[in-house]
Amino acid sequence: VAVLDPGQPVAHLGEADALLVLGPGGGPGASVVSVDVTRVRDDATPVRSIDPFTPLWRAGRPEETGERLPGGGRLRDEGALLAAAEQLGSAARTTEMAVQHAGEREQFGSPIGSFQAVKHLCAGMLVRAELARCAVYAAAVTADPVEIAGAKLLADDAAVRNARDCLQVHGGMGFTWEADVHLHLKRAWLRSGQWLTAAAAEEVLAGDLC
Repeated sequence: VAVLDPGQPVAHLGEADALLVLGPGGGPGASVVSVDVTRVRDDATPVRSIDPFTPLWRAGRPEETGERLPGGGRLRDEGALLAAAEQLGSAARTTEMAVQHAGEREQFGSPIGSFQAVKHLCAGMLVRAELARCAVYAAAVTADPVEIAGAKLLADDAAVRNARDCLQVHGGMGFTWEADVHLHLKRAWLRSGQWLTAAAAEEVLAGDLC
């Protein structure tokens, strides 16, 4: 299933057998429409993706001729929560990769993990990952849209910043195909724009404070 969010490229449209079109905004009244994926795919244009394993397509918003699915707001929230869970998994994995590399890689006769600067990077990664984990788990239990917005915001931040710090720990090797670190960073960037962007999540949280 591919998802079309207006203004955002569609991932894996070429292989999808169904397409969901997200309506503007969130909340209980938000719409999700199922449309004919073949018709949309014929008019779509492939675009270059920063992640070579996530093909992207640029597609215009189809006419409202598809099947409007009930509970559009709930579907959007669930999609955002699942994206947050993916980001959490990436943040945790890059933390493990950084710690493992720091324990194996040696400079000046000692593992680089013994250097204070590297210790601080790894500690910060763990804090971000565990903070995001608490938020994602709590949102999964409550299914509250505000908590889901907070979880997505924290998980996006943890995934992107942890991947960047993991690159720092790996040094130049992190940018090569010998390591998967750069793939985590690219996919974190892509997922941060799916279902609920940082700006949209901040609007949800700010609206709850009013």
